Amino acid sequence: MSTLVAVLRRDRAVVALALTFLAALGWWYLVEEARRMSMPGVAESFGMKMSGPEMNGWPLSSLWPLFFMWTLMMVAMMLPSAAPMILTFATVTRNRRRLQRPYTPVAIFVAGYLFVWSGFSALAATGQWLLHRASLLSPMMVSSSAILGGLLLLAAGLFQFSPLKQSCLTHCRSPLTFIMAHWREGGRGAFLMGLEHGGFCTGCCWALMYLLFVLGVMNIFWIAVLSLIVALEKILPLGRWLSLTFGLALIFWGGWVLTRPP
Repeated sequence: MSTLVAVLRRDRAVVALALTFLAALGWWYLVEEARRMSMPGVAESFGMKMSGPEMNGWPLSSLWPLFFMWTLMMVAMMLPSAAPMILTFATVTRNRRRLQRPYTPVAIFVAGYLFVWSGFSALAATGQWLLHRASLLSPMMVSSSAILGGLLLLAAGLFQFSPLKQSCLTHCRSPLTFIMAHWREGGRGAFLMGLEHGGFCTGCCWALMYLLFVLGVMNIFWIAVLSLIVALEKILPLGRWLSLTFGLALIFWGGWVLTRPP
């Protein structure tokens, strides 16, 4: 019993291990799914037809596996960059417990955060389903339209310069400031704080996530690159300049895609 108590007192370590486990589980799923997608007959597991004259015949039931795929992808991509905020929340709740103030489990805060990204995953899955129905995605889940690809790149690049992007990035880069400004008591309050932080995080990164329709929804290399960029934007002291530099690169890339000869 004393050993268990000692472990529970190291709540930051426990939270860090839990986040690492969840992110690793998400990455394992992505790697396995990417490998599986390259195998013959995998489309049937989605209820999809990936070739032939009925290639755009994805049934409505395919939305569920798409939603599950996007949700696990967001867990893998976003939890590492959210770790500073979650660990700061764990520290604050531990200090409040020492002062005999009401204690709220960190899991409730994380649940609110993931709830927002689950909503985003539902939108992304629906968007992917519609794009495939319109024959704008290839069997490998990559844009088959230069116009669509170029516009997505341009939109993501321009969004990097938007006040909304910079405002959301500011909230994501200052965990303690966010908690002090948005603190709410109790489990409901922690869940609402998770929703708010998840909202800022989604507002910061949504356009970058939609680049997967250009780079490949299950392209592990680009998923890792985007995850790294998202994390560095939030963590590095010069993250804002990284964001702007990447935005400029996306604008040039989008312009090249739109203007290159067919």
